[in-house]
Amino acid sequence: MEYIPNILFLIILAFGIGYFARNIKKLIRNIKLGKAIDASDNKGERWRNMARIALGQSKMVKRPIAGLLHIVVYVGFIIINIEVLEIIIDGLFGTHRIGLKVLPESVYGFLIGAFEILAVLVLVSVVVFWLRRNVIKLKRFLSSEMKGWPKNDGNIILYFEVVLMCLFLLMNATDTTFQNLGHGNVISQFIAPWFGDNPDTLHMIERTAWWLHIVGILIFLNYLYFSKHLHILLAFPNTYYGSVEPKGKFNNLEAVTNEVKLMMDPNADPFAAAPEGAENEIPAKFGASDVMDLNQIQLLNAYTCTECGRCTSACPANLTGKKLSPRKIMMDTRDRLEEVGKNIDANGGEFKDDGKQLLGDYITNEELWACTTCNACVEECPVSINPLSIILEMRRYLVMEQSAAPMELNNMMTNIENNGAPWPYNQMDRLNWANED
Repeated sequence: MEYIPNILFLIILAFGIGYFARNIKKLIRNIKLGKAIDASDNKGERWRNMARIALGQSKMVKRPIAGLLHIVVYVGFIIINIEVLEIIIDGLFGTHRIGLKVLPESVYGFLIGAFEILAVLVLVSVVVFWLRRNVIKLKRFLSSEMKGWPKNDGNIILYFEVVLMCLFLLMNATDTTFQNLGHGNVISQFIAPWFGDNPDTLHMIERTAWWLHIVGILIFLNYLYFSKHLHILLAFPNTYYGSVEPKGKFNNLEAVTNEVKLMMDPNADPFAAAPEGAENEIPAKFGASDVMDLNQIQLLNAYTCTECGRCTSACPANLTGKKLSPRKIMMDTRDRLEEVGKNIDANGGEFKDDGKQLLGDYITNEELWACTTCNACVEECPVSINPLSIILEMRRYLVMEQSAAPMELNNMMTNIENNGAPWPYNQMDRLNWANED
């Protein structure tokens, strides 16, 4: 009978980690639906970006209040959960606060004391975040794409963090062994008197809080896949694989580049037009109309999106009342990718055409053509997401596959083709204005 709690703990732990691993496998499968892309260059710069942006939170603090609060939650939540290791060992082997047997009391007390202070700071930060979303109602949290589930998701995460931090403090406050140490109970010592001094009652509360804490962490872990909070895990690979090219550099299709070279030099060897090692094959589709046409980094971007809205709040098109919202572009891409993944799951691992696609069913032409390609959204994103790259790929599809560019753009391209300039004047007539009286 004494091993029943350990066996129960093992079952819960195995189920929680197993379900999480299953969803991560599905996540990787979905990302790999995109086109493979070589990101093996500039490894040093990529590692520095990951350390500076994902680990160091360098872009978060550009907005100081939200940035500093986020750092508190980020650091506090991660560090506090180091204690999960102790909980797992205790749960599997039936020990109690194994850290006390491994570490000196003063060291263990210092660590738990630091954790308790961080837990209070996390609680304060979470309350401020909740007020910003639900009472102050910052404009960037009120966009149309933030209705329903996205809004609820943001609040659910905050509630999760409040409950987990409170359970951590409650667990410490009712643990008589820990309280009697006199080390580390810098916060919980003030909570302990609330529960009296009956040993049986305190033990029952402590055990209940202990079980709820670890089960809550496992539930939160598995909630990540369905939540914007997935960026906790994906921010690191996303910043590593983020673009290291200058902002504004447009990627050219090799097949199109080679055709242009041949047009400029009819005597050129068509087989030597491309650099050695470059792909000469004409792609099956120019641009992107669905998620499978995007590359794997763009799909990783979609899953990493935190829905913070910094991109949209900086977008000049959105600020002037246009329909475009870079955040919505990423959310739509993720929603469509999830829909495709569920389609594959329901059809034995094969995608069955559902008559839908990202372009049209999720993202409209109006949104795409509202973009000024200024890169403000790319600059603002705290985790190196690039909504502009998706917009440009879908524009490319509209122009090269459907000839569906706006009339003004078609006129401009026709003028460039015929006159070598965007204006409707013959090259021989360009300087006529200088001869006018």
